[in-house]
Amino acid sequence: MAIPLAGARRQFSRAAILSGLVLTEGTVLVINRGRCPLTDLAARYTSRRDDNFDIYLPISMARHTKPVCTALFALGELYVLAQRTRERTASND
Repeated sequence: MAIPLAGARRQFSRAAILSGLVLTEGTVLVINRGRCPLTDLAARYTSRRDDNFDIYLPISMARHTKPVCTALFALGELYVLAQRTRERTASND
């Protein structure tokens, strides 16, 4: 929510920094083949291996976290891009 909010406030530098943080997290997940590196740490402390054993979400939500969050991130980025384009267009008038 912080990325589109920064876009709405025309704080594009802040939106870029936040986007970079999310992209860094995504890169870590890609390097680890879609698995959070902290999952192995959590696994040391329980024998459970449900989809939500390491996250405080209902199991039905935990199974879909990555696609839902990726879609929300993409929509937020598109909103910031639209805001930035609108601002540039208005400043050229």
